[in-house]
Amino acid sequence: MKISKIFLSGILVCLCACNCTTDKPDNDQKEPENPTPEVPEVVAKDVAAYVTSADSRNQFKKTTFDFGKPGSMSPYQVTYDKTALAAEPVDGFGLAVTTSAAYNLLKMAPADRTAFLEETFSREKGAGMSLIRVAIGASDFCLADNYTWCDTPGLENFAVHSEDKDYLFPVLKEIYAINPDVKIIGSPWSCPQWMKCNMPGGNNWDVSKFNVPVTDETTYNSWTGGRLKPSCYDDYAEYFVKWIQTMEKEGFDIHGITMQNEPLNPGNSMSLVMPWQDQKEFVKVLGPAMDKAGLADVEILLFDHNFNYDGKEGQDNYPLNIYADPEAYKWADGSAWHNYGGSVTELNEIYKTHPEKKIYFTEASIGEWIGGWENRWDFNFLSNCLVPDFSTMFLGVLSRGGRGSVLWNLMLDDKRGPYSRHDGSCKTCYGGVTINSADYKTIVKNSHWFDCAHASVALKPGARRMEHKSFELPSGIELQMYLNPDNTVGVLICNNSSKNQDFVFASTKHTVKYNVPAKSIASLIWQE
Repeated sequence: MKISKIFLSGILVCLCACNCTTDKPDNDQKEPENPTPEVPEVVAKDVAAYVTSADSRNQFKKTTFDFGKPGSMSPYQVTYDKTALAAEPVDGFGLAVTTSAAYNLLKMAPADRTAFLEETFSREKGAGMSLIRVAIGASDFCLADNYTWCDTPGLENFAVHSEDKDYLFPVLKEIYAINPDVKIIGSPWSCPQWMKCNMPGGNNWDVSKFNVPVTDETTYNSWTGGRLKPSCYDDYAEYFVKWIQTMEKEGFDIHGITMQNEPLNPGNSMSLVMPWQDQKEFVKVLGPAMDKAGLADVEILLFDHNFNYDGKEGQDNYPLNIYADPEAYKWADGSAWHNYGGSVTELNEIYKTHPEKKIYFTEASIGEWIGGWENRWDFNFLSNCLVPDFSTMFLGVLSRGGRGSVLWNLMLDDKRGPYSRHDGSCKTCYGGVTINSADYKTIVKNSHWFDCAHASVALKPGARRMEHKSFELPSGIELQMYLNPDNTVGVLICNNSSKNQDFVFASTKHTVKYNVPAKSIASLIWQE
């Protein structure tokens, strides 16, 4: 079945007959009427393919082509069965919208901004990204000083901070006008200061104290480090409730929240040490509070940190330790992960032990620390990051029960900002897109934008991984196939080899032939 039909209209050029003359016709002679020719019907091609290459020759390049003839053979023929589907549906992919990203977007001319946001979020005109992450309060990519939405003690003082109202909200409203199905995951970088107390022993970096219960609730007057006061669990739970309610009143769909960004990192510009022991107890308060407020459909995600648990002794198996508590298990919907340490293989045990709990990848960045970086504003990271990141943070996560991946910072400028002036903020990070601060018009898409675009264009929310069979694929080749809710087939291919790779995808109905360039990622989609 064809995906769609396009009717071609344009300028019709009429060709005159042979005996042309410059003489004017007699007054009683009528001009011959030119018959309107039939407009040919142009039928859209069966398959849409997108490819991006590490050498930058292809950048989300789209081609379309027809199904091949049935019975075509290939050394790497892939057969698939749309009735054999994984249990876990895909929720989506995208990038974080920080207030820094929002600031850069709002500096653009409205028409330019709309064009970029459509290219990124529109299902009809662009990649169709559908999952984003926002900070609950400030992050290390903000404009003003550090803040939460309740910096004066007492929840009666809860209010939207001006930075979010002035920058974040307008951009989110534009995104939702383009794609009303976008979902948000929210993460705090810190609780309000008045809810914080000292680390036991007073040293934020003393790993041995991470597992020690809090007994001294003396207020810790710093944005960096500290622990959540047990006496403030109820207030902090209500803080989350108020934040979700406020965001949803503004028209933003809060899909889930994490209880703390990087809970084992005490050195971020805003941070809170939240070992698994603290998170286990807090989720028992947060879950019932959200349920009472009618927010049971908002997912509560554990952890939100590195695959290697940031090397903190006693924190291994962070989410599994919490799931082991029956009451905490009841309220925890899943876990969230970053890749600044460890390997995606850590998810093997997480998924195997609790396949019923959701898994999301929620943060990764590119930056000057990556090998091969050049001191130019338009360096796009394709050569070093495109293929391995797609393999790890998308195919690797999805194959281990992942529901989606969100990468860090949709847009930063050519000075890698704006970023927080406080120690601990990342001053060498690049966004998914770099915008030139000289004109706020010139854009370079970096590897993370392309990674998210490829996953989003082929896999729609609700897609489920499809069983496929093939001969043994060569080294460096990965592929996954999905069935979307609209009965389209989406294919993700990662070619990390130095050779182009031919594929033939075959079902009882269709045959799809495609060649993936070396060191490239590709997305295919067709109507089944």
